Amino acid sequence: MRIQLMLLALLLPFCVPLRAAGQDKAATKDAAPAQKPAPQPSHSATQPKSATDDPAYIIGPDDVLSVNVWKETELTRIVPVRPDGKISLPLLNDVQAAGLTPEQLGTAIRDGLKKFMSDPEVTVIVTAVNSRRVYVMGEVSRPGVLPLTPGMTVLQALAGAGSFTQFANIKGIYVLRTEDGKQVKHPFNYKAVVKGQNAEQNLVLKPGDTIVVP
Repeated sequence: MRIQLMLLALLLPFCVPLRAAGQDKAATKDAAPAQKPAPQPSHSATQPKSATDDPAYIIGPDDVLSVNVWKETELTRIVPVRPDGKISLPLLNDVQAAGLTPEQLGTAIRDGLKKFMSDPEVTVIVTAVNSRRVYVMGEVSRPGVLPLTPGMTVLQALAGAGSFTQFANIKGIYVLRTEDGKQVKHPFNYKAVVKGQNAEQNLVLKPGDTIVVP
């Protein structure tokens, strides 16, 4: 019996740390942080995004608009601006859009809907800008459509259309522009303009202008 007690006294210090280590491991496992739930998509992510942040942007033909009438899903829709500058909406039929800012168009739609409902709330967003473009045709290496940037001039548009061909008449270039329903021809002498002459010919372009290089 005495020998057994002596052996137990010798082994006891080794058993206690093993038990403590097991407890620490279990405690660490129990304390592991729970995984965070995956973030839910925001409802605003499904809303149409504006293609322009300019509140003074003038809507033009071929632009695409999101017309939102609050709590009226049948009236809320995405519509293109027709070549005649109008959009089609339920109850109102044809509404003039070209020539107005999004805010002005929203006010016009709201005023029209007041005949059918009380205090409608209307928001108009330009979701695609397709009307702000100009055209370059004739003797250039890259004829076609160019996006119209603010303040773009004839000279800048020609630079975007590449180089002139060997047959280009750079003194006889002209800009076709619709003014008051009529097509007007504005001359542009490339040689004179690049020399600092005839500066008035270097027009600031407008949507729909066509530059012709004969």
